[in-house]
Amino acid sequence: MKHTLLLLSLLAFAPVAVAEDPARPVVGGLTAAIKPYVDRGVLAGAVVLVADRERVLTAEAVGYADVAAKVPMKADSVFWIASQSKPITAAALMILVDDGVVKLDDPVSNYLPEFRGLWLAAERDKEHQLLKKPARPVTLRDLLSHTSGLPFRSAAEEPTLDGIPLAAATRTYAMTPLEAEPGAKYQYSNAGINTAGRVIEVVSKMPYEEFLDKRLFAPLGMTDTSFWPNESQTKRLAKAYRPDEAKTGLTATPISQLQYPLGDHARRFPMPAGGLFSTAADVGRFCQMALNGGILNGKRVLSEAAVREMTTRQTPAALKESYGLGWSVGGDGFGHGGALSTDMWVNPARGLVYVYLVQHAGFPGDGGAARGAFRKAADASFGTPAK
Repeated sequence: MKHTLLLLSLLAFAPVAVAEDPARPVVGGLTAAIKPYVDRGVLAGAVVLVADRERVLTAEAVGYADVAAKVPMKADSVFWIASQSKPITAAALMILVDDGVVKLDDPVSNYLPEFRGLWLAAERDKEHQLLKKPARPVTLRDLLSHTSGLPFRSAAEEPTLDGIPLAAATRTYAMTPLEAEPGAKYQYSNAGINTAGRVIEVVSKMPYEEFLDKRLFAPLGMTDTSFWPNESQTKRLAKAYRPDEAKTGLTATPISQLQYPLGDHARRFPMPAGGLFSTAADVGRFCQMALNGGILNGKRVLSEAAVREMTTRQTPAALKESYGLGWSVGGDGFGHGGALSTDMWVNPARGLVYVYLVQHAGFPGDGGAARGAFRKAADASFGTPAK
């Protein structure tokens, strides 16, 4: 018995590589920091992962993928990562930059003719709007840095964001007046990132999702990342939760931005700005590639110059928002979150990747503080600066 207790104690604090059995939940120091939130009923469950440049240091699961059915969260649980899709789309476009077939400062209209006649809303009220020509064309760089002036979405993307094909969606963006001069203002825009995805289709002459599979996911080993969860992935899908009416507990909720069933290829279309489902292991691989300057396990996906461009601030210095190409940048690194509170962060100085996956459309009480508790515990366990 004493030997068993000693073994369990050692396992609780040891870094754990999960490549051999990604489904095995590991209870360690990081999930110990999050478990109190689960116990209080303000967090359903989470999967957390910390990696360095070469390996996964720990991947741990805590709480429930389905609270009512008491289905435990596992290290290979699947999540809608939403806007964490944005840096993935940016990376895909930067592959084409590396290939020499597109340039970041090219006008979008070089690749999508419908963008040649864009208008800018100079004045508007409830009944009228005054249009004028923008001072310059929208560029690919504008699309990836949220400075294109395009709206968040078009009127056609209602009631969900995945209901029309990418080519049709981008035509609706071109028919919608710009809301700001290109390059002048940071305005978070799904439409901009989706348009970048359409450029990828046109230039590569293959569907956007096929390009991702061939040029990004396969080389990185991201086998659980898809716009359409298959049968196996659907069984591992973590339920989404929001605060109940009393704001004291949790209630299950559908993902309102998407259509069901999620695996329906006929009715659901790929959304480059926010449509992907993934696992902590896959998200971790993508972040490791960025941390390593475009290479993972000996396979180069992006040039060092492309990663540097992506993770360098692109928004004007006069603006408070600091955004690169597909990545939020600033502080000790770069990263991105998602609509259901997922998060990933890369700290180059420490040589660490942090992945935090939950499925929450808001939290009761202090549930949102669990992410900070994870980061604090991760830094305490693995935070020695890289040499």
